[in-house]
Amino acid sequence: MNKNKDVAGEEQSGALMADVARLAGVAISTVSRALANPGRVNEKTRARINAAAKQLGYTPNAMARGLRVGKSNTIMIILPGSPYYGASQIIPQVLQSINKSLIQQGYNLMIANLDREEVSERHILDLAFGGTVRGAIIFSSKLPEIDGRSPADSGLPIVSMLFDMSDAGLPSVVTNDREAIREATTELIRSGHRRFLYIAGPTGNYHDVERYGGVLEALRAGGLSEEAVSRSGGELEYQHGFEIGIRAVDDFMKLAARPTAVIATSDDMAISFMSRIQRAGLSVPGDISIVSFDGSPVCEFCSPPLSTIEQPVEEMGRAAVGLLLDAVRQTENAVAMRTIIRSRLILRESIASPKG
Repeated sequence: MNKNKDVAGEEQSGALMADVARLAGVAISTVSRALANPGRVNEKTRARINAAAKQLGYTPNAMARGLRVGKSNTIMIILPGSPYYGASQIIPQVLQSINKSLIQQGYNLMIANLDREEVSERHILDLAFGGTVRGAIIFSSKLPEIDGRSPADSGLPIVSMLFDMSDAGLPSVVTNDREAIREATTELIRSGHRRFLYIAGPTGNYHDVERYGGVLEALRAGGLSEEAVSRSGGELEYQHGFEIGIRAVDDFMKLAARPTAVIATSDDMAISFMSRIQRAGLSVPGDISIVSFDGSPVCEFCSPPLSTIEQPVEEMGRAAVGLLLDAVRQTENAVAMRTIIRSRLILRESIASPKG
């Protein structure tokens, strides 16, 4: 019975696969290998196979792919770039939690780096459609897409991590960005601050929208207008946090009415800003208070120790794995489209009441 199912699956996909092989001028086994394990096929051959598959409108047979996927115990992690940058080690910390949870459940972790280049996106699509992986966790606000193909079309279970993609139909694990920043801003207002500098990540990014929204909500609740906050940044990705913080010092110095408090949306931004502002002769927190977002361990050892919003990386990693494996195993558990895990504000010596 099982044997017949296997043969049926192979025959159904084999006819189409044979067409692709004939057009590309390669063996059927090479086409199969290029789809399932693209790293084992040289780039020129893979390009010919991809072109032939596109011309014929070929996608791997769902039944055959399902049988192959059933044997896989590998979970793909899709990253937008290098996980290692600056002092803000949120992604490596989350990956460690995910890896630990997967190992406990008998699964392996594979990291695929997106980099927003066609070759990287095509490789991720090959993995998704080829049956090499059982599911995926994505750390990006957008799924890769080439020639109209997206991992979401492959039937592969996918969970979004750190970005809320529930509106796109992906179960998402996020922290309470808006509420956490609102709480931090409220604390600054309670301390007597009335003028603020907000150091932003890329404009339009999910985190920036949520965090800046939290600042504005706190200002309104405190009886302050939007004019109470100045913005710096918006052009660079979070990976360039140190540079964003350095540029923010220049923006700060140009303001006629200088803020007494800074809200940085990553620890890297806050650390570089604090270093340069102190070098310029200003005191933290004497002249300016600073709070940041991420909760990197290094914040405790800054001078002065940096107040920060600590993301719950351990819990978020476990939650993402739980959601994904429920989908992989097709359990009857109701899948939450949005799982929010609260961050916590850690108050340290970088915050004080303003002078005068």
